[in-house]
Amino acid sequence: MHSLLVITVPFVPFSSYATPYEFNHANSLAQPTRIFASPSLLPLALTSGLPADRIYLLEGESEGHTSYNQLVSSACKSGIQRVPVRHATKDTLAYMFFSSGTSGLPKVVMASHGNIACAIVIFMEYNKEISKVHAPPVGNTPEGVQIDFLVVPLYHSLGLHRVIFNPVRPSTIVILPKWNIDVFLDNIPKYQITTFVLVPSLIHQIVHHPRFKTSDLSSVKVIGCTAAHLPPQLSEQLLVGFPNVERVLGGYGLSEFTMTVALRPLPGMLNGRAKDKPGSVGILFPGVEVRIVRPDGSLAGPNEAGELFVRGATVTLGYKANDKATRETFVDGWVRTGDRIRIDEDGDTLKVSGTQVSPAEIENTLLAHPDKLIIDVSVAGVSGGRTSDERIPRAWVVLSSAGAALGEKEVMARLNAWVQQRLSRYKWLRGGIEIVEAIPKSPTGKVLRRVLVEEYEKEMKAKAKL
Repeated sequence: MHSLLVITVPFVPFSSYATPYEFNHANSLAQPTRIFASPSLLPLALTSGLPADRIYLLEGESEGHTSYNQLVSSACKSGIQRVPVRHATKDTLAYMFFSSGTSGLPKVVMASHGNIACAIVIFMEYNKEISKVHAPPVGNTPEGVQIDFLVVPLYHSLGLHRVIFNPVRPSTIVILPKWNIDVFLDNIPKYQITTFVLVPSLIHQIVHHPRFKTSDLSSVKVIGCTAAHLPPQLSEQLLVGFPNVERVLGGYGLSEFTMTVALRPLPGMLNGRAKDKPGSVGILFPGVEVRIVRPDGSLAGPNEAGELFVRGATVTLGYKANDKATRETFVDGWVRTGDRIRIDEDGDTLKVSGTQVSPAEIENTLLAHPDKLIIDVSVAGVSGGRTSDERIPRAWVVLSSAGAALGEKEVMARLNAWVQQRLSRYKWLRGGIEIVEAIPKSPTGKVLRRVLVEEYEKEMKAKAKL
């Protein structure tokens, strides 16, 4: 990837889990001129419409297709001339990646060389501020370099960026090709892993795995979490197994902004002015501007929820081959995130509020039930309010073994009573509680609330016709 950046050849990683339908959609948007694929994905790559000599194998061999190793060997033997570094402007396309697609089919985000350059400077400035209050942990290599366990897919913006920006804070990267919790636990002591970033769905799996509390995880010093909200009690459960990790780092970011927008601060940062407040996604990165906008376009006040707009030098170029979505999302230099956020009275802390009633608050309350009746939950607004556009809270829950033993009816009764005891009336689950086998999530761990809501609304419409 770094070689392609040097010669200004754009690239785009794609999910190895894609269906033919998803691949065809992605291929039509990205319009690649060459494809590099694993042998198992060769049949899918051949549906791209590219001639066979433009489809290469990343490993192994197959008749009629050149492998990556064969390309390198051929170049070495023929003495092919080295391509010089090519000039790039701030708007030169560097690479592309697919958005998560939680609000429809994925879109292709275009990042520029200017985005990369500015992100590097911002990361360096932020790391300088951190170093004033927290010395980086000594790595587990002879050179003292960190060993980063990359378990997030490389086709996801987070995984891609951890590789691209690795030279900013050099580390040895160990890549897990496909998520497997046993391989994950085995390789931490094997490679003396120092740091990694997870998503909440993987953390759920880890803390409930029988080997979690017996595995040697002492080499790990830094853990991050991204993609979705991490309930505080789940964070606490994770820290039990990692004796040398003080806290799970979290924040807020989006693909269209190239990088993180805000991160939870460490104690003492900004001369002690930065406070890590419960429920907060943190303080803004250097050079990042935000505003909270009401539905009528006016600016919201302190502690008032509204849509988050972000602006800065890392705003990407837009969506490839989707002018309509670009116009709707990228407005006068600002990125419309679609997320409801509020800024507290200190003016430097963002707090997430998924709807007017925060799903995260209700989810945390349900997970905190003392009987530990559930292991996963998602809350979203559904129809059923006093007006056609009013939404009321509904919860989808996955039972724990204790909950399953108790029975669905009793679990729902206890959860409702618990919520009504701890939360205001307007946060009660008037939309009901549904017990499910699993909460649907994207490959990157984002909860697909849209899927749950659509299935519920479809079922309600069918019942209304009876």
